[in-house]
Amino acid sequence: MPSGNEGALTLTIKMRVIPEPDSHQELLDLMKRYRDALNYSIRVIIDSKALSLGKAHKLLYNTLKERFDLPSKIAQDCYREALAIAKSWLRSPNRGRVPTARNPRLWLTHGKSYRVYGDRIELLGGLRLRIIGWDGRYDGYPNGDVRLVYRSGKFILYISKRVPRPAKYAPREVLAVDINEKYVVVGNSRFEYRFETAVERALWYKQLAERLQKKYSLPRYNAWLRRSGVRRRVAYFHRKARNIVEDWAKKTSHRIVVLAMQNQYAVAREDLTGLIESLRKLPKDHRVALMMLSYRKLEFWLDWQAEKHGVPAVVVEPKGTSTTCPRCNTKMRGNGYRVLKCPACSFEADRDTIAVLNIERKTLSKMWGSLITPNAP
Repeated sequence: MPSGNEGALTLTIKMRVIPEPDSHQELLDLMKRYRDALNYSIRVIIDSKALSLGKAHKLLYNTLKERFDLPSKIAQDCYREALAIAKSWLRSPNRGRVPTARNPRLWLTHGKSYRVYGDRIELLGGLRLRIIGWDGRYDGYPNGDVRLVYRSGKFILYISKRVPRPAKYAPREVLAVDINEKYVVVGNSRFEYRFETAVERALWYKQLAERLQKKYSLPRYNAWLRRSGVRRRVAYFHRKARNIVEDWAKKTSHRIVVLAMQNQYAVAREDLTGLIESLRKLPKDHRVALMMLSYRKLEFWLDWQAEKHGVPAVVVEPKGTSTTCPRCNTKMRGNGYRVLKCPACSFEADRDTIAVLNIERKTLSKMWGSLITPNAP
């Protein structure tokens, strides 16, 4: 997950790795022991409120080495990760169940529990993995912590890098972003582009999973839970739906930010933090589609891409953006499917176009204290 601070950004590179043939099972066994040790450590830290490294070390270090047979450095990485997870869960105001790791995994510290040699990674104890498709764009930047996960029969490596935060330019104009179920509409008073969302493709896989679950939960399929093939298929469909949305959000946000950077625009979007509450009032099909779209993912990746490319980003209040006339500030009325008309000045446009113009207007007012009169068809 990308993050950052004042002078640098931390990004994560994902890649496939393959262990040496004779060490495959040994590595997998180590990852399973680490997962069990991590879940144990999270519970101990939360129950005992051991929220410092010193307390966690005193409580867990010897147990992780002796009971779970972890090497000393990996035992330290284990309680460090457990401490971070426990603190994050305790800080959450809406926390649910205690977090639990499900897949075999490892968290490794550079220079202590792993090292990189060309296209190979060597773990503490001599276990080696070959990297498939090394991303060389960030070779000049130091490696950080590594997360190794075993999922669906594959070893996936996530390696963190620290890169300088680019300086932001002074924007000439605004590129407004409006999100709806079928399209992400971007533009301003000069032009407009529409990017199709991935909600229909994602919903298809979600419905396939739900049909399987419904079919095999009937009384005549009492043993369906023991049918590992059915379980794997259901999990695959749900995972496919999530991956479609995640991939779409990453690619779409990159296209939007590159467009803004090429034109030296600021990217402006609505603050949709409280959107989930209003979604609860919608009809089920529409609500499910919008929740599958996951506005938060697009917001997250849009903000990250803006930081990564030095593009100024602005967040505005969403109230009235798609129903207020951008010319005279009058509440507009429906005049056809998704078309609104102003009763005062007769301005007429698609509600997404209206939202883009109002986001641009609010952003200009927020940044420079000026308003515009849009020229839209």
